[in-house]
Order: sequence, then structure tokens, then C-alpha cells
Amino acid sequence: MAFCNKLGGLLRQSISTGNAVSANSPTPAMLNAIRCMSSRLFVGGLSWGTDDQSLKEAFTSFGDVVDAKVIIDRDSGRSRGFGFVNFSDEECAKEAMNAMDGQQLHGRNIRVNMAQERAPRSGGFGGGSGGYGGGYGGQARDNDGF
Repeated sequence: MAFCNKLGGLLRQSISTGNAVSANSPTPAMLNAIRCMSSRLFVGGLSWGTDDQSLKEAFTSFGDVVDAKVIIDRDSGRSRGFGFVNFSDEECAKEAMNAMDGQQLHGRNIRVNMAQERAPRSGGFGGGSGGYGGGYGGQARDNDGF
């Protein structure tokens, strides 16, 4: 289901930007999404010193690693402690997940799982109801029920 949602979103995006997709020339983003949907691993618990290249090197013994990306905090420029590894083959990804989950990488025990499709974000600012009282006129809300 996540695959269909991703593919539909890419098609809508390409049509809305005027880049109509023909049967003979699919967009590179669409091909990348199709190739990496079931072979993408989430790697958590990374040390601060792990970068894209060293993450890729840690997983290359399990098969063809398409890419590896350590997620960086945009404010501090430091690693957020997790990343993603994309394999060209789903079986290689499963083998790597089973072998590497709980193992040490650069002095830290890492967690390795199949990556889940992220839920779409709602647009706009704000965050809905925060539930911390306040409001107009100084009236506090009763939040005992959460």
C-alpha cells in the first residue's frame, strides 16, 4: 500500500509541475522510489562520527548498496544518530538487517529495521491543539483526560 501511495504521489507531483510522464521516459525519482521501496533499511543508534561513506562501507558486505545517508541536524550540522541504507536487492537488505541489528558500529550498538514510509505531513503552521491551557481571557482548559 505504501508503494502505491508513493507512486501515486510521484505521478501527481510530476503532472502538477508540468513534467508529464510518458510511458517511454519515467522520471529518475520515480525509478529510485520503485527500486528502494522494499530494500531500504533504517539504522538507528549511530555514533556521532559515522558519516555517509562509513555507513555504506559497513553494509557493502551484504550486497550492492545503492546509497547510504546519515541524517544531519540542519541547525547544528551534527548527526541526528540515525540514517538509511538502500540496497539494490530486497534479499540483501533482509540479510543485512538480520546480521547487523544489535551489532556494534563505531563503538555503538545499532538498531536495523526495514524503513517505514513516512506519513504525509499536513501543510501550514501550528500544531493543532497543544493541550497546555491558556486561551483567550485567561481561561485554562481542563486537560485531566488528556
